[in-house]
Amino acid sequence: MKIIYFSKNYTPHDYRFLSSLSNTSHEVFFLQLEATIRQTEDRPVPENVQQILWAGGQREFRWRDVPRLTFELRRVIKEIRPDLIHAGPIQNCAFLAVLSGFRPVLTMSWGYDLVRDADKSAWMQWLTRYTLRRAQYFTCDANVTREKAIAYGMNPQKTVVFPWGVDLEHFHPRARDGKGRNVGPKSHKPKIENQKSITLFCSRSWESIYGVDVLAKAFVKVAAQNPNLNLILLGGGSQGPHIRQIFMSGGVLDRVHFGGQVGQRDLPRWYHMADIYISPSHVDGSSVTLMEALASGLPSIVSDIPGNKEWIEDGVNGWLFRDGDVDDLAEKILHAIKNKRSFKKIGEAARKTAEQKADWKKNFGKLLEAYNHVIARSER
Repeated sequence: MKIIYFSKNYTPHDYRFLSSLSNTSHEVFFLQLEATIRQTEDRPVPENVQQILWAGGQREFRWRDVPRLTFELRRVIKEIRPDLIHAGPIQNCAFLAVLSGFRPVLTMSWGYDLVRDADKSAWMQWLTRYTLRRAQYFTCDANVTREKAIAYGMNPQKTVVFPWGVDLEHFHPRARDGKGRNVGPKSHKPKIENQKSITLFCSRSWESIYGVDVLAKAFVKVAAQNPNLNLILLGGGSQGPHIRQIFMSGGVLDRVHFGGQVGQRDLPRWYHMADIYISPSHVDGSSVTLMEALASGLPSIVSDIPGNKEWIEDGVNGWLFRDGDVDDLAEKILHAIKNKRSFKKIGEAARKTAEQKADWKKNFGKLLEAYNHVIARSER
């Protein structure tokens, strides 16, 4: 089968799909819509995947380019003669794929395109509805996203939900002692005050939808009560100056370690540095960073949005706090610290959740099944 995988950028998520597809018998072509402005994937496109050079992929997507990109996409399709186009996000890549007139198209939601973007304006609502009503099949990583797609006109009989998952061999628990504390090499660990220190960890981008400013404010509150609390933040983003100002005004900047952009190869050790993972995101399907934390055996404190509630059972494999509520997050952090003896048990439950639901090697098979369904329906 010839497959065009059409995505907005080239991210760790894209690499995960392309890498797995490259190990199948399918012939895979990668089409990128935008130039990657901030590189988040340090691994090259898999060797068996053919990356297509075309009119797209040179700069940010602009609506005035739609006619030119559609014409160019038709040229690429005519040249490759694919059996299937796998395209997402919905309002750009999948829209262009549908607009090209090619069939069949498997539309893949990236979560934010439905949970956040679809309702932004009448134009985005029209784009979403137009694309989903004309797509032959739909896939996403969370039930909350599927329900939104159905509300926009997607046939519920032509949908499949599977968490994208993580590599459970790459992300694994670090050895801990009988009291639940990390043991083993610490050469790369940020300097901490003493052995009683608790380290919080967050790897979400510093953009408004991910709520890192909520975590920053909560950390200031808790740090004022607990001198042994530290925070590791990875990544960056447009909220950087605001977030740093929160730490500076709260007098806790020296207790925050900024790790910057970290590649996938090096990411597991950062989870191993932490005692608690925190995701304050306002928008998510099945969060891959949360799955990484679960696979790493970390207790997690996450916002109580629908996507997170599909993964976290409060008090069992982590804790939930009210989305956007700084005081509630601070209280949950303090509660977790007071109950740090439970970290080992909660971490084991977290890993079990990952093994049951977030194993990419198992979950990827559902995508291949979806491909077969799409082709079978197309042939009929």
